Amino acid sequence: MFSYRHAFHAGNHADVLKHATLVAVLQHLTIKDGALSVVDTHAGAGAYRLDSPSATTSAEADEGIHALLAYIKDNGKQDVPALLKGYIAMLREFNGGKDFSAYPGSPLIAGQLLRTQDRVMAFEVHPTDHRVLRSTLAGTKSRAHLQMDRKNGFEGVRALLPPVSRRGLIVCDPSYELKTDYADVIDMTNDALKRFATGTILIWYPLVGRAEAHDLPRKLKNAAGKAGKSWLHASLQVRAGAANQGTGGGLGASGVFVINPPHTLKAQMSDALPYLVSALGQDQHAAFKLEAHGN
Repeated sequence: MFSYRHAFHAGNHADVLKHATLVAVLQHLTIKDGALSVVDTHAGAGAYRLDSPSATTSAEADEGIHALLAYIKDNGKQDVPALLKGYIAMLREFNGGKDFSAYPGSPLIAGQLLRTQDRVMAFEVHPTDHRVLRSTLAGTKSRAHLQMDRKNGFEGVRALLPPVSRRGLIVCDPSYELKTDYADVIDMTNDALKRFATGTILIWYPLVGRAEAHDLPRKLKNAAGKAGKSWLHASLQVRAGAANQGTGGGLGASGVFVINPPHTLKAQMSDALPYLVSALGQDQHAAFKLEAHGN
């Protein structure tokens, strides 16, 4: 159950898609002055070293953030889509303007972008990662209030909805190493839409050789549709075969599903996804998909 460690996958193409989307959502939600609550259901260790033995062994960042930066360097900065500019600017600030040796997970990305009136609650149950996360959050300088709890995020999020601020974002990206994770995502989404209908929900999922993975977007569309909510779905494939191994290992495709997305997100993703196919694509089968409803 606890075999998955994100330290081996930090900065890969899935992180690029997920975190670039997250940055765009947070930047939009923080335009208004009202306090924002962010709940991260599966926070991991919080931050990762891309020069650590774990990261260099898998070398997945070479096919993700490092490949994106190399592509930008080779092709010029003037044509970089706004969504990716915001993502890279966040990473540069996180690293103090130096080489991108440190990579933030979702709770630290939120901590980087949020304000004094905002808060983050991060959940993690991994026996090692929860201790690292606690230490990481305690040592992080953020204007926002950062908290964590060693609790199953699928369960922990319920007690926090609706947030006192009435403005919030749920980030849900479990490892999906258990088949039950897919059903838990749907249950969490349905419950969140009942408790906090106006909240934004960002769900990441891997495109792997499981029926549950391919059914998840359809079920999320149904959940959003029944609640009368807008949604956006984007996926990025970097090579043939969603579950095939690449040169650095790992998966070949993943997706993000956003319920109650910012009205600006579809246009931003329309610009960014073709660029990511060019920057991160490994063969002629690299592709993206973008669809949205009600926005």
